[in-house]
Amino acid sequence: MTPAPPTIVPIFATPFAVVPLAGQADLNPALTALFLSRATDEYRDPHSARDALYFRSREDLFEWPHEAVQGLRQEMLGGICAAVMAVNRYTEAEFDALGVQARARFAIVRPNGSIPAATAPLASWYAFYCVAAPPPTVARVDSGVLRLYAIRDASMFLDAASYRLREPFAREHHVWRPVAGEMAVFPASILHEVALNRTEASMLLVSARARFSHGAEAQLAPW
Repeated sequence: MTPAPPTIVPIFATPFAVVPLAGQADLNPALTALFLSRATDEYRDPHSARDALYFRSREDLFEWPHEAVQGLRQEMLGGICAAVMAVNRYTEAEFDALGVQARARFAIVRPNGSIPAATAPLASWYAFYCVAAPPPTVARVDSGVLRLYAIRDASMFLDAASYRLREPFAREHHVWRPVAGEMAVFPASILHEVALNRTEASMLLVSARARFSHGAEAQLAPW
């Protein structure tokens, strides 16, 4: 007698969105010039270790009055909201009533530089927008990729029947290659990094952590 096939469904799924931003053709050249001119001690994150291969700005980027920055802020928040709404059960009216807080910074990853692995504290969502990135290099296919670590099942026992699971159950880390004009959005609790940039050109990235509120929570002060 042939047993009935099992019913298998994925659980604990993690959303990851890629959002192309409108207006990138005009925004990116202006942002590139601005960020390169402000990669100085005046704008450096005071809590970031000095690194000749990696510059990280203070987390007040969205507060700059510069026209290109304010255009970027509008597009990034719109893209983050679109991604978050797509995986929620709110109606459009309910979602529009939510408040959103966001903090952002820019980063320059120079040749042989990287962004160390971290999570984003006090936030529910995180976004990486690519302003400029060199093309992939054949010598190092993982050069400059955004790597999200699959650590949820870190305590799982591995044996011959658990280390070759098929998608979407596989335990591999997720990799996204930054492309100018595109933004990645994912839960802020995921450990992530930008791998070593093994090219001859710098990468320019903007990262933002965001959180949403409703009711009395909407009166909470920003970070």
